[in-house]
Parts: sequence; C-alpha cells; structure tokens
Amino acid sequence: MLKNMTLGQYYPADSFVHRLDPRIKIVLTIALIVGIMLCKTLAGYGLILLYLLLCTKLSTVPFSMLLKGLRPLRFIVILTFILNLFFLQGETVLVKVWFVTITEEGLAMAVHYSLRLVFLVMATSIMTLTTSPISLADGIELLLSPLKVIRFPAHELAMIMTIALRFIPLLLEETDKIMKAQMARGADFESGNLIARAKAMVPLLVPLFVSAFRRATELAMAMEARCYHGGANRTRLRVLKLTKQDLYASLSMVALLVLIFVERALL
Repeated sequence: MLKNMTLGQYYPADSFVHRLDPRIKIVLTIALIVGIMLCKTLAGYGLILLYLLLCTKLSTVPFSMLLKGLRPLRFIVILTFILNLFFLQGETVLVKVWFVTITEEGLAMAVHYSLRLVFLVMATSIMTLTTSPISLADGIELLLSPLKVIRFPAHELAMIMTIALRFIPLLLEETDKIMKAQMARGADFESGNLIARAKAMVPLLVPLFVSAFRRATELAMAMEARCYHGGANRTRLRVLKLTKQDLYASLSMVALLVLIFVERALL
C-alpha cells in the first residue's frame, strides 16, 4: 500500500504540462481546488473530471499512476461515503430497514464529498508528478517574494515546504522496508483488535523516527558543507519565464471556472 503513494514523487517527461512555469502550475492547482470546492452537481464534477483527464493526457503521466495514488486513500473515501450516507438526515427517504435510514440528501452528500476528496488528490498529484522539487521550490519562492517587503522568509518557507514534500515518498519507502524487516522477525501488524494493532506499531514507529532524524541531520550537514546561506544573493540555473503555453493553460482554467460558476447560477 505504501508504494502506491504518488504524492511528492516526480514523473520525468517532456510534455506540455511539464514545460509549464511552476508558478502557473501552483496557481492553477489552487484555482482547480477552488473549482472543486464550488461544485455541487454531477455536471460540475463531470467538467472537473474532463479537465483532469485532459491534463493527464497532456502530461503523458499514465492514468493508472493517478489511480494507484488513490489506493492508500480508499479507506478514507469509503469511510467518508458511509458516514454521510447513513448518518446525514434528510427529508426524502430512499431506504429504511429497521434503524438504518438512507435519504436522498445523504446519498447526494456522500457522493459529493467522496468525489471532492478523489479529485483533490488527483489535482495535487498531477502538479507534483509534473514538477521537479527544485522547480517547485523556485515557484513557491517567487510567488511569495512580494512578501519580502515585510521581512517574510519566502525562500526559507519554500525550501521547508519542498523538503517536506520530497520526504513523503522517502519516509514511505523507509516505512515499507522497516515493516518488512519486522514482519520477517515475526511481527504481526494485521491481526488483533485496534489496541493490539496500535501496540504492534511501536516497533515500527521507533526506528522510523530514528531514521527520519538521521536523514534530517545528514541533509543539514550536506547543506552546510555546500555553504548554503538561504536566499540572499542566490542565482538560479534556470530563470523562470512565462510563455504562450502558460497563457493557454491559464485561459483553460478561466474557462473551466466560468463554466462552474454558470452551472452554479443555473441551479
């Protein structure tokens, strides 16, 4: 399951989406998240799905890779669906068996929140899969650079966010290795009740924390050895410039948001 996590990974390719300015990709991802939050009908979610499929096609990222990234979240998606389906009260009753009541409003909200969660993960996964950690850090720093007038640490914050995002797949890989090593020594992480499973996680969490602190120390020593001093007087190998492709991508997002607003207005 841990190997299925795609958030924080980078899929190298030379595609339309890969060549977009990282600042544009960050802004478009935020706009897409806003659009997902504004959707209230299946028609709106259909527009979002078509846009995500188009982005996936233009990025050359296999769609199976996006679906693979959803597998670790299937429990959360199923739990969200069940909680809204059975515990949300409504006026239009669809099914009533003993104390279990399913209403039309509960079914609508269950589908609504489940699709919203799936699309949020897919949108952020496309951005991280098509943007290298260095480009992502540069994009975040440049977007936050206007805040430097109030002494906001834009470069430091961008570096922290990028390192944290990059450490996600590394820690998941480390967790998988430790879990397999513990299972080879007889550890059981699947049987027993919830308390027994929680106790079984202790032999996994302790070496994981030790490994994480060791990686952080090694990274700090490597940065100091390379005379890293933050964003002061630093230059970039690749200077970010906006192109026509960025304009086309921005116009497509504007069109999508307009359609979503129109769809909401016609409700």
